[in-house]
Amino acid sequence: MMKTAQGYDNMTVMDIPEPKVEGDLVKIKIAYSGICGTDLHAFKGTYASTKTPVVLGHEFSGIVTEVGPEVTRIKVGDRVTSETTFATCETCVYCKTKDYNLCSNRKGIGTHQNGSMAEYTLSREESIHVLPDNVSLLSASLTEPLACSVHASIEKGDVQKGETICIFGAGAIGLLLAQVAKARGAYVILAGLTSDEERFAVGKEKILVDRTVDQMKENLADVVKEITGGVGVDKVFECSGAVPALNKGLEIVKKKGKVIQMGVFPSEKECIATDLILHKEIEYIGSRSQKPSSWEKSIELLAEGTVVPEVIVTKIVSLDDWREGFDASINGEGVKAVICCNAGME
Repeated sequence: MMKTAQGYDNMTVMDIPEPKVEGDLVKIKIAYSGICGTDLHAFKGTYASTKTPVVLGHEFSGIVTEVGPEVTRIKVGDRVTSETTFATCETCVYCKTKDYNLCSNRKGIGTHQNGSMAEYTLSREESIHVLPDNVSLLSASLTEPLACSVHASIEKGDVQKGETICIFGAGAIGLLLAQVAKARGAYVILAGLTSDEERFAVGKEKILVDRTVDQMKENLADVVKEITGGVGVDKVFECSGAVPALNKGLEIVKKKGKVIQMGVFPSEKECIATDLILHKEIEYIGSRSQKPSSWEKSIELLAEGTVVPEVIVTKIVSLDDWREGFDASINGEGVKAVICCNAGME
């Protein structure tokens, strides 16, 4: 499924040569490829990092069919998922600490390098993770958004047992973050809008979120006041990309609490309640994407069975019917749409 040129749409299914392995590259037959918000921005022509022509897709799972001569750890037949990093500069201060998400010269799968919305893709050995036997290929295809949630909730937010947190945004990232927080023993409030009714149901029934709040029908501040005895939540995670959500989060978090921003706002500069950050001594933290340590922890959670990403999948389409999945995602239907690139691999 190729993004052939910049601009709106310009996407089609087409035949291209199968990728060839060399060096430390691994060829993977793709089982599932998730449709991410980044892919939707690429479809709309609003994601500058997409270097066309390119096969989209960076959330995936599959089975290894061939390995390059320098590969030592991965073997043919392995069930795998992969980080999105295809190459880095290897010399900057961030590469040296494996903070690849902060490398200014990083090249990503599905943006700079052909991605996973295809029958086959390539990844470098360092980025590949072999799956635990108990993890389905469907769940494994969502390891990337899970790793983003792990980076925010554990590595940046340090969610602890007994804490009360509020998540703004009931989409895939918000629900996966809720799963991680529940696995850590936190009390989870999921805040959204009336249009999130189906997503709230998934949160309550599949993830056991403690409280959902439709902010068009309930006053979130009053709900938080009742739950926390007027103290405020310990941590807020802004996953919606809505500035009003961030400002509400700054309002409901307790003094000395943490607000972690994952969502991307419409403009580079927005009006936020800096007075609350100052007077409540709030820690306001950015969380960008994921890095190798986030993936390692995600694989641990998958192996333990405490996080099962496939429960948020509400639509699966074939590669030929990719547009149906994109349309559903753009229209906010369901939670997560996934493309089945090769049937019968599970």
